[in-house]
This record gives sequence, C-alpha cells and structure tokens, in this order.
Amino acid sequence: MKTFVLIAGGTGGHLFPAMALAQELIRRGHAVELMTDHRVEHYGAEFPARQIHIIPAATPTGANPLKMAGAGVTILRGIHTAWRKLRKVRPDAVVGFGGYPTFPPFIAANLLGIPGILHEQNAVMGRANRALARFADILAMSFPETRFADQRHLEKVLTGNPVRDRVRPLVGKPYPALEANGPLRLVVTGGSQGARALSDIVPAAIALLPDGLRSRLQIVQQARREDIDRVTESYRQSRTSVELAAFIPDLPERIADAHLVICRAGASTVAELCVIGRPAILVPLPGSIDSDQKYNGLFMQEGGGGWVAEQATLSPQSLATRLHELLTDPAQLINAAAAAQTLGQPRAVEKLADLAEMLAGKHTQIQGSSRP
Repeated sequence: MKTFVLIAGGTGGHLFPAMALAQELIRRGHAVELMTDHRVEHYGAEFPARQIHIIPAATPTGANPLKMAGAGVTILRGIHTAWRKLRKVRPDAVVGFGGYPTFPPFIAANLLGIPGILHEQNAVMGRANRALARFADILAMSFPETRFADQRHLEKVLTGNPVRDRVRPLVGKPYPALEANGPLRLVVTGGSQGARALSDIVPAAIALLPDGLRSRLQIVQQARREDIDRVTESYRQSRTSVELAAFIPDLPERIADAHLVICRAGASTVAELCVIGRPAILVPLPGSIDSDQKYNGLFMQEGGGGWVAEQATLSPQSLATRLHELLTDPAQLINAAAAAQTLGQPRAVEKLADLAEMLAGKHTQIQGSSRP
C-alpha cells in the first residue's frame, strides 16, 4: 500500500478530478489524503480522503503592494503548515490539480524530496501550474495540445481529465433515438458562475422557435435560485415544457438522456460530454485571463462534437437560429454525438492512477537504495 496526498484548489473544477483519482487509488488499496483550502466545505463534503487538511493559501495578484505582501506572508505560512503535515503523513507521491491553493503544499513536498505530478484540466495551462512546473516530475494533460505546456521542461503525459464515478457507467450509452415528431430533450446548465447569462438568453431563444418544434421540447435547466421565478414565467409564456432547479443531482444521467446540451465549457463539463458522447452548444465563461474555457470549447468544436458560441455575440435570435438548424437536422446531432465520443478519455483516471503508482514506486526504490 502506498500513501498519496492529493492537492487541489477548493472548487469543483479542481476537486472533481481529484475526487475521481482518490476513488481509483482507494480501490487499488492505497491511502489518500487531501490538502486544499477552506472552500472544500462547499464542494468536497463527500471527498473520500482519510484526512482533509486545510492549508493557508492566497492568490498573489493585484497592484496593491500591501495586498501582495499579505499574500506572500500567507503563502509562506501555508508552505510551513504543509511541510509539517507532510512530514507526519510521509506520502510516497503528491498529485496537484491546480489553483493557487496547490502552491504551498506542492512547494513543501518538493522541499521534502517527495515526487509530484501536476494535472492540468484545461486546454490552457493554469498560472499556478505554470509556476509549479519547475518543481514537478510529470505534467499530466487532459488535452493533446495544452497552451504554454511546451514551454515547460518536464515529462508530459496525455491522461485525459478523470470523471466522477457517477459518470463512468454512462460510457457507451447509445445516443437517444430521434423520432419524427417525437420529444427533443435539451439540458441547459451553466454552473454557479454561468447560469445567469443562460437564464437570460435560452428561454428567450426558445420562445422564438416555431410552435411545432417548441412543443416537442423537454427542457431541463439549471438556474440560480434568485432567477428561477422569472425563468419559469418566461417558459410559461412560451408554453414550453421545462424542469428548473438550482442544483441537478443527477446531471450526468440527464446529459446522457439529452439530444443536445447548452452549457459552459469548463474542463469537467467538456470531459463528461466527451466521455458520455453528447453534442453541445458551448458558451465559454467570458472574462478569464487566459480564455481557458474558450480553448476547451474549441477542442470539442474542431473535433466535430460541439459548437462554440461566444457570449458577447450570443443573442436570443442567433441561438434560436442555431437551435432550429440543429433540432431539425437529426443527422447533424447524431454525427456530433459520435464525434464527441471519439474525443473522450474514458480511462483517464486509470491512466493517472498508473502514473501516480509508477512515480511512487520509483521513489520507494530510490529510498531503499539509499539506505545503508
């Protein structure tokens, strides 16, 4: 049995693939602990770790020198805290999943001579991972081409982005049949940051569709709690069948049953769409420094599995035009679903676990050979 410490920022995008790896390593008989920040309370209540360690962390950005100095002090405190905890845990390897909360524990592991893997979920290498690359042994990538990765001189392995255990049984589920005048199932999800824009645009676009097409729609849409009443009213006025919720616990199953998905282009979302094999209209979250969601979406678009729609130019009229084109052309949806599935990495978690075991095994051999 080996011991692994997984390190991740406390948001879903970082914690979900870390959770998938933890589940796989535990299945293989290993011990897993997690180092993260305080946000884990919202996303990681079910994280299967032997112990969860909250490590002080900060984002070293901004023009205010006092804030920068404060962030530097917090990071140093985080390195010291992580160093003490890692000395007690004595892991065989660490795996970092990005976000600035990864920084202190990964540095501390390097100071202790513990080997480390960095996993990059996006098609653009995150700033924290770029800064940590010099301290890593291996970069595990989710996309065949990852911006900024070539500038880092370390071993690179394409593993894919691990998906949660709940998604795995849906791999290979056939695309739902499209029957003449039959139901058309649409899933709309934007995550905690993205639901507002889709709540504004999608119902208005649906209202512009011809009555015959709109009457066939069965929509499941995630919306923020404060938006649900007005979104409900919008769909009521257009006489559209919709199921609205602030949180959809069985979202992977709903996606598998859908003919089309409208969503953001976060790394976990794209990974799940491709593994399940469902076409999507992808609306990247605007405003990110490195446009990571845009490049995630373009990967799916270039592979034939989806269509990127920039929020800045997306309107109810343009979305309605796209929906009418797709929903009246079953062959286009079926072909896109098949293409999406070819882009998926259903064995990503096994590949990443193999990599972690390999690195831990090398570390054990080195330790053993160095003993007198």
